[in-house]
Order: sequence, then structure tokens, then C-alpha cells
Amino acid sequence: MKYLLTCAALMLAAPAVAQDAPDRAEGLAAWDRIFTVTAHPRCTNCHVGEEGQPMWQALGYGPEAVHGMNVRAGESRIGAESIPCNACHVTSAAANTVPHAPPHIDDAWRLPPVELAWLGKTSAEVCTQLRDPETNDGHDIASLVDHLQNSAFVNWGFAPGAGRSVPKGSLDALVHDVTVWGAAGTPCEGD
Repeated sequence: MKYLLTCAALMLAAPAVAQDAPDRAEGLAAWDRIFTVTAHPRCTNCHVGEEGQPMWQALGYGPEAVHGMNVRAGESRIGAESIPCNACHVTSAAANTVPHAPPHIDDAWRLPPVELAWLGKTSAEVCTQLRDPETNDGHDIASLVDHLQNSAFVNWGFAPGAGRSVPKGSLDALVHDVTVWGAAGTPCEGD
């Protein structure tokens, strides 16, 4: 009798255990939501390649608009070779309440590393790039989640202040989706 009760308890618990690990389809669905965020101009305008030229796409200046004053961040990624990012962007914890004013974040303004450039890339390309520590600035999923939760840039991207567009969803939703995508084995289309 004790054996039968134990088997019955395990059978009842089995669906709950199966729900703990997301499958490939759930991972791909989470990735689609992640890509919606990474493909938003609030992210892509700074996730640029070796040219180091931030963009102003989807800000009302046209689809191929480059950052005003022809700013180039150069190899330094902070504009040390021409106009430093902090010539206009402000490092402070102050709120961004004035529309179109230079933005504030509580970190040193700079472009992401070149290996994190994804402007113009497809979902599959960014997916493959973001799951590989060799092409994602050395992150595993845990450190990627930590980065998302603690980066002043990522936090600002979801709350850039008055008059600025934001990616769909929230930072908490993005962290959840990256966690699900990681638990599902970081699937990408075409795997």
C-alpha cells in the first residue's frame, strides 16, 4: 500500500516537474520577445559596429539618420577622438524629465563593445551572437541577467524620460524572458 501511495504521489508531481524546464518552443517564444527589445531603436542606435557612429533612427529624422553633429565614438567608444559622449550626455542620477534635453544616467556614457553590435542584424544573427560569450562581451546567462538588472544603460532604455520612445514590455519582463531562454538552452531559429 505504501508503494502505491508513493507512486501516486510521484505521478501527481510529474506535471509540475515537467513545467519547471521550458522546452524549445517556449525558449524560441522568449527569444522573439527578447529580439523585440534588442531591435528597438532605443537599443540599436548605440549597438553599432566598428564605425562607432551612433544612430538616431526612428526618432523622426528618417530611417538612416545618424547621430546629430556627426558624432563618432571611435575606437575608444566614448568619442575621445572627436566629441566625447559626455559633451552632451550627462553622468548623474538625476531624473530625465525635460523632453529632448541631454539624457542623464548614473554611469559613464559610451557605446557598447563592438562585439555587441547588432544594428541591422536579423533575429537569428543576434540570437547566435548573444548566446556566445565570445561574441557577447563574455556573458553566460547568469551574468547576462545580472547585467540587464544592474546596467544603468539598460535601465535607462526602459525609462529614458519624457518624449522618448521605449521598447515594448518592461525590464522585469526582459529579465524573465532571458532566464526562460537560457533555461531552454538558448535556442535560435535555424538550430
